[in-house]
Parts: sequence; C-alpha cells; structure tokens
Amino acid sequence: MAESIGKLSRTRAIMKKYGLHAKKGYGQNFLTDLHVLQHIVDAAEITKDDNVIEIGPGLGALTEQLAKRAGQVLALEIDSTLIPVLQNLLAAYHNVTIKEQDVMKADLPALIKSEFKDPNKPIKVVANLPYYITSPILIHLLSTPVHWDVICVMMQREVADRLTAVPGTKAYGTLTVAVQYRMQARLAFGVSRHAFVPQPNVDSAIVLLTPRSGEIQPQPVSDRLFFRVVRGCFAHRRKSLRNNLRALLGKKSDFLPVLNDLGIDPQVRPEQLTIAQFSALTNALAEAGWL
Repeated sequence: MAESIGKLSRTRAIMKKYGLHAKKGYGQNFLTDLHVLQHIVDAAEITKDDNVIEIGPGLGALTEQLAKRAGQVLALEIDSTLIPVLQNLLAAYHNVTIKEQDVMKADLPALIKSEFKDPNKPIKVVANLPYYITSPILIHLLSTPVHWDVICVMMQREVADRLTAVPGTKAYGTLTVAVQYRMQARLAFGVSRHAFVPQPNVDSAIVLLTPRSGEIQPQPVSDRLFFRVVRGCFAHRRKSLRNNLRALLGKKSDFLPVLNDLGIDPQVRPEQLTIAQFSALTNALAEAGWL
C-alpha cells in the first residue's frame, strides 16, 4: 500500500515523477504533515453523510484524507497541469471528483446540484487557501445563497487573527465584520511554516466557520447599506468614528444626533463598535435620510 500523499517523502517523489514545482502565481505551498492533515479533517468533523468541497487540492494530500471520511468530495483546482496528476493519484477513491475550476468564477449552487448525488446533505468547505486570495474567496463563499454547514480553512495566521478578532482589538476590521456577520469564527489550531513545501515566510492557522446561532439584532435595513457603513467607518482606522462618517456622508451631514440617540461616542475609533452597533447605526442613518 502506497504511503499517504501528505508525507514529505511521497510529496517529493510525486513532484519528481511528474516534473512539478510549486507555482507562486497560484500561491502553491504543499502541506506535508500527515498529523496536521488529519487534524483538519477532525476539526471539520467530516463524516460519510457530508458533501465536501475542497478549493485548491494541489497534489491531493488533503483530498485523500477527506475521501477516507466523507460521502463525496468535489475538488476544484485552477492549475490545469495538476488535473491529470490528481486523477491518477486519487483514482482509487471513487467518491472524489476533480474539476478544473476557478472558485471565484464558479456557480457554486449549480455545481453542488450537478456534482453531488444528494445535494441536500450537509455541505462543508475544507481547504488550504492560497494566501494571496484568502479574503476574496471567503467573501465569495459567504455571498452565495448556499447554506454552508462548516467552512474549515487554512490561511495566513495574521488573516486568521482578523477573522476571529473581537471589538476593541487591532485585528478587528471590515473583514472581521463581513465574516462574523454571517458566521461564527473560531481559531482551531496553528500550523508551522515548516509543515509545507516550499516553506512560506509566515505561519498558518486553521479557522472554523459555522452558521451563527441567531441573526444580528437589530437586522440591518439592507446588507448593501450595512456594508457601505462598515467600509466607510473603517476607511481610516486611526481616525475617529465621527471623522470617518463625515468622509462617508459629507462634511455638512448632521449625524451627531443619531450617534447620541444610540449612545455612541463620536470620538471612538470604529474598532470599538460591535456588529450589532454597526447594524443599529446603519438603520438609524437610513431612517434619518443620511444613506
């Protein structure tokens, strides 16, 4: 029986056999720590009842571990040169489908409907995301109408800290609010840079996203206005909420009574506000006619 793809010796043998090298343009860093790979699958609580989407399978190290636990695995790979390699390496796993697909251009609801035998089963995303496009991928996933039961993804540790940040911290910002508006975010565990080939310049972490137990209260009048306010408030992090709102709404806008009614100090910095406060602020500004 062949050793696991995720072992360093097997990874190197595969790369040599197929003449492969990691492509910086795709942010490729191949995970070569079997313990970490299995820990990821454990964190996502993968079972035979799950449909799993993997983004960027690379050489299939994580795909292989997912295939052993999941009902079906749909692996989306943008690098066309890796498709035949993956098909060969994973041929023994009949519950795996490899597709050449850029996830940022994918119609995910349509893919789920066409590729999974039972699209009504839990849908989980498990992936080692490219550092350069982590945030856009997450926003893309959360912008679709798909109900994600779990999103368990590896990313740069700095980004993981932003996703899981709490109000009042430096890491708390637009990305934090965008993700936590829809999902609960938890740092599962850290991963050393030494677990990859080639070795990246930073350490990584696994973040676990699960659906919120309840909606934000109050619910914003619209998502579009909510995120307009959030982006505007964080436009200049070192400036006060008052100055950011003035830049967003116009210098002549008289929004101070709105802040006063909400009990929000105009001089605080935006990272002090909770998601619920951003929602309440959006609604109050809209009602006052400032949006």
